[in-house]
Amino acid sequence: MFIVAGTLYVDPAERDAYLASCMEAVRAARSAPGCVDFAVSADLIEPGRINVYERWESDEQLLAFRGSGPAEEQVTAIRGAEVHKFRISGVEAP
Repeated sequence: MFIVAGTLYVDPAERDAYLASCMEAVRAARSAPGCVDFAVSADLIEPGRINVYERWESDEQLLAFRGSGPAEEQVTAIRGAEVHKFRISGVEAP
């Protein structure tokens, strides 16, 4: 299992529209085989920041879901990104 997490940066005036354009992808991801969780949300402090969180059972399932990737409009709206894949070696209660 692994987590994909990080931040995307878009024009603050366009953030709500960007998030709305992600709604169908979030629904699709959450119903995709191997997806444990998937969230894309507005940051509470930075107006142009979007937080990304995904948890998947396998690389193959993630790649099958991603297919050709995000829509071109979403790609061009992103001004910056820092997203990484984190391999999980263990899980415990906080």
